[in-house]
Amino acid sequence: MKTAVPCYYHLDVEVSPERVGQVSRILAAHLRYWDLDNLAEPVCRGAELLLRAIHQHASDKHTSIEMWWNGQHLITAFGDDDPDLRPDQDLRACLADIAAMSDGWGCCASDSGSKIIWFSQRARAGQRVPLVPTAPAPTLRQGLPVPRDIPVVVLAGPAGALDDALEASR
Repeated sequence: MKTAVPCYYHLDVEVSPERVGQVSRILAAHLRYWDLDNLAEPVCRGAELLLRAIHQHASDKHTSIEMWWNGQHLITAFGDDDPDLRPDQDLRACLADIAAMSDGWGCCASDSGSKIIWFSQRARAGQRVPLVPTAPAPTLRQGLPVPRDIPVVVLAGPAGALDDALEASR
């Protein structure tokens, strides 16, 4: 059962071909820890695509990976500081694959000139987090009699008879 507690994970990576598999296993381990085994395969596949593209096209091989789980959606984001890496040119094929396998994706620039590429996976209908009902807190200091404990004849009688029946039932 998935937990509805929001989860967050951050990882800084120096991208290299041998690190791609390691990072994929690290992300899968965190998803299993969060009880999101069913999302591990698409998230790891998207992470591998982006890490390989960053290794191939970026001059700065440092990237930050973040994952957020809010109970319904898992968002995975990759941030880099390479001003020469152009998502619209260098990462076009990678982003097309990510768009096909994810429920949502995007790319945005930050104030520092870095860019963030993110994609999301949502829990499917049968995998949603169930709401846990909470017991209501008692607010009345005095319990009231249940209506079926009072004879029906009294309820239909004059107004004073109802007060007498309530006193008699106590």
